[in-house]
Amino acid sequence: MKIRPLLLSLSLIAFLLNGFAITSINAQTHDFLYGDPMPDAPELSARGEFKVGVQTINLVNKDQVDILNSKEGKDPVYNRPITIEVWYPANIGENANTVIYNEVMGTAGDTLRPLTPFTFKGRAYRDAQPKTGTKFPLVVVSHGYVGSRYLMTYLTENLASKGYIVAAIGHTDSTFKDANAFQSTLLNRPKDIRFVINEMEKLGAQGSKSNLEGLVDANNTAIIGYSMGGYGVLNVGGAGYSEALMGFFAGMTGGSTAISVNTANNEEYKKLTDDRIKAIVAFAPWGMERGVWDAEGLKGLKTPTFFVAGSQDDISGYEKGIKAIYEGAVNADRFMLTYKNARHNVAPNPPPAEALAPGLHIDEYFRYAEPSWDQRKINNINQHFVTAFLGKHLKNQENSKFLEVQENSNEKDWTGFKPRSSTGMELLHANPTN
Repeated sequence: MKIRPLLLSLSLIAFLLNGFAITSINAQTHDFLYGDPMPDAPELSARGEFKVGVQTINLVNKDQVDILNSKEGKDPVYNRPITIEVWYPANIGENANTVIYNEVMGTAGDTLRPLTPFTFKGRAYRDAQPKTGTKFPLVVVSHGYVGSRYLMTYLTENLASKGYIVAAIGHTDSTFKDANAFQSTLLNRPKDIRFVINEMEKLGAQGSKSNLEGLVDANNTAIIGYSMGGYGVLNVGGAGYSEALMGFFAGMTGGSTAISVNTANNEEYKKLTDDRIKAIVAFAPWGMERGVWDAEGLKGLKTPTFFVAGSQDDISGYEKGIKAIYEGAVNADRFMLTYKNARHNVAPNPPPAEALAPGLHIDEYFRYAEPSWDQRKINNINQHFVTAFLGKHLKNQENSKFLEVQENSNEKDWTGFKPRSSTGMELLHANPTN
């Protein structure tokens, strides 16, 4: 009498195990790449109509201050190399293969976290023929310290598929591969961003003989920055640095005043206002807690800006950091999206599989991962809101319904989100005072 139930149980177990095995195989073979939509991805996160090409371009910014060799306030100059990765709408042949990105974990010179190569797949096509016949708005992307031009491919590929030319900068002295003393990042971050905007305009100009000729609408530009990239894009957008930062910088460099060109009180800085820039996205911008900005400096930010923050950010700070920047930028039309309980990593790709390897330093995982959020969900939400914001300011799209939602996402489903999926967030909006 007891044998039959036992046999049935064993049969059921075998069936369940077999089903689990099939499910596991399907999960492993499903080609889910960075930036692909999760089942609960919001509406505007979906890829656009264009196939995407990608190319690497090596640039040189001549006669720049060589701050790493500055001595006793004397600043030598050098030709600064800068590598950018450019994504763009493209025409793709039938037999083309999608790109494999070559990346590293770790930090140059760090014995505890040595450089560890890895690769990951994208949905772009290496060196594909650009789609001609129209100009596309320009988006320039600046990574954190340390980071790389491949840190946010979920977003760069996505934006290019929606009709943007996207240039992500590999900031010399700030990447995983060439990390160097912090004063180089402090000085060069906004300078690199301005330089790349200008170079992209040249590449897109008639007669440039570049394959981007006639395609880049640099007069319709957005700049996106993460962490130290946020520090850079806010300055390029008009938020001049404080005198306190200049003093700190001089102390680091033996008296150099090279950073004064980007301080709010410098008349030369005021001449750097760039009317080509129509929108700014600042992910977890660094510096407010360290005195990088003061009230007067933040008043100079007048370009529409979308801030993204984690409420538990322990790198840039939240209440006295990112939120204080948002509140102090009184002359800008601005939004701030907050991921509740997230820390600093509200912008990168998900952790690569290699970051899960036993024995690897846990900070390789935490370079990317958020402890309270699925990074893939954050990526989809970022795609949604950046698409809405840039579409409004660079393409004149009517996206108000996606941006003008109630502050607390727990109260009611946000427009564009699937039922019950828009929890744990806050979206603030403030109009300019002047």
